[in-house]
Amino acid sequence: MTLHHLVREPKIKLDKNPLLLLLHGYGSNEEDLFSFASELPEEYYVISARAPYDMMYGSYAWYAINFDADENKFSDIGQAQTSRDLIANFIDEVVSSYAIDANKVTLIGFSQGCILSYAVAVSYPEKVQRVVAMSGYFNEEIATENFKDNDLSKLKIFASHGSVDQVVPVDWARNSIPKIKDLGVEIVYKEYPIGHGVSPQNFYDFKNWLQENF
Repeated sequence: MTLHHLVREPKIKLDKNPLLLLLHGYGSNEEDLFSFASELPEEYYVISARAPYDMMYGSYAWYAINFDADENKFSDIGQAQTSRDLIANFIDEVVSSYAIDANKVTLIGFSQGCILSYAVAVSYPEKVQRVVAMSGYFNEEIATENFKDNDLSKLKIFASHGSVDQVVPVDWARNSIPKIKDLGVEIVYKEYPIGHGVSPQNFYDFKNWLQENF
């Protein structure tokens, strides 16, 4: 397969099971988010993918980042678009390799993985039905050129951010919400009094949201 990954099989086997695809942040790896796989609902396949750009010492990135830049110059857009399509193809690969329901695919992205989750979902809504978007933001430049022409009516998003995030400013997340709503996408947005991370309350809230939107 195109992306190295870890798999937690569903504890409750159906003919075809839903999928939670975990996308880690910049400088991390596939084991990071996978650490809470055992806490995720038992009917899902949980697959955690490793980003393609090797930064050495077990660190990986979906694209290069310019740390001193503003929002528009923050990202290597070309690399990000390449990763967007890698993830879209990877979804097809796992759906054909495992007993996964192609109509029940959820992306769970943190930070850079969140930014990619937004881009993949609006670019390929036929492949993704739901997104848990944590500590990131929506960057339209990473989406496909004509993404606004896509049928996004079935897409649902749970977005969250730490109100004192020092890595990805909370304003970037806040500014994303009206952009997503303008696309006709149903989105829930919550903030937590933390920095760049996932609080227990955040985890609890998105897990509840998953159960309600199964």
